[in-house]
Amino acid sequence: MNASVVAADPAKVIRNDPRWAAVVARDPAADGRFFYSVKTTGVYCRPACGARRPQPENVQFHPTAADAQCAGFRPCKRCKPDQAPLAVRQAALVTELCRFIERAEQTPSLRVLATHAGLSAYHVHHVFKAVTGLTPRAYGLAQRAARVRAALAQSECVTDAIYGAGYNSNGPFYAQANQLLGMTPTDYRRGGTNTRIHFKIGHYALGAILVATSARDVCAIALGDDPDALARDLQDRFAQATLVGGDADFERLVATVVGFVEAPRRGLDLPLDIRGTAFQQRVWQALRQIPPGATASYTDIARRIGAPGSARAVAGACAANTLAVAIPCHRVVRTDGALSGYRWGVERKRALLGREAGDEPVPVDRT
Repeated sequence: MNASVVAADPAKVIRNDPRWAAVVARDPAADGRFFYSVKTTGVYCRPACGARRPQPENVQFHPTAADAQCAGFRPCKRCKPDQAPLAVRQAALVTELCRFIERAEQTPSLRVLATHAGLSAYHVHHVFKAVTGLTPRAYGLAQRAARVRAALAQSECVTDAIYGAGYNSNGPFYAQANQLLGMTPTDYRRGGTNTRIHFKIGHYALGAILVATSARDVCAIALGDDPDALARDLQDRFAQATLVGGDADFERLVATVVGFVEAPRRGLDLPLDIRGTAFQQRVWQALRQIPPGATASYTDIARRIGAPGSARAVAGACAANTLAVAIPCHRVVRTDGALSGYRWGVERKRALLGREAGDEPVPVDRT
């Protein structure tokens, strides 16, 4: 044998391939980017397959499932690489369950949902929450809340609205009224009367910051250049509410928020009063899972919440966010990485991202 010709070590070649690291980590993010086959078993798998890890010398990588099948390998029965990715299958399942919940006059029980899906109650609950960030019951309550709000705006009296939203009696509704509306039904119909909102405007490196709390918890965090404009916007949003300046304890809350804005990697642990639609809540939950220093596109977020065709609606949910930084919509960018619109200004968005990335603060153009 010619000494200059040395056969490559198959195991070493595979270990040095970055795709092997994804197989070892069972990285779901690699799903669809490639497949791997195992010559000792004759099967091919997804990178995240939970089957026993093969020896690297028995592994071969394939760009597509069709390529693996052409090479003579059959699909793994565990990870089903010949079917749609698990995330897509789960999203389809949850989408159907959401439609089922929305069509029902009464919120279906977990057992009813499981029977409809042909799965166990545990599996339905686990997958639903993993995809939406909400339990089936919470999603049902959010749908009912939306019906109540719409009915209160259209009905002559509260009782008509309650029954119109699908309640069989007043009792269950009134037991949940504060959670659903944040105030009494009558006050809600009158535009937030009898509601006290405490607020404080502070300053940080990028401009002014407003923090407001309802009786429930934090209900607004807003950024801007003009403190008076922030106050006017709060008054417009809660036209019939009583606005009250914050006290010394409130100063500490504002300092906590400002401290997070100045050094976002510290994290922010605040009780948030989030009253958006069920879809908005799914989007906002996904945004809070983007780590500091990282970004995601609107399309990425749409996929994560199980609604891959809803990128425009995701952008709308970001625009509707009133809890700046706490719900980090500034970390969402266009697919090409460009910065898109931001409720509190694109330059401020760029500055926040720069701070999170550890860069020097980016000056905000206030002209």
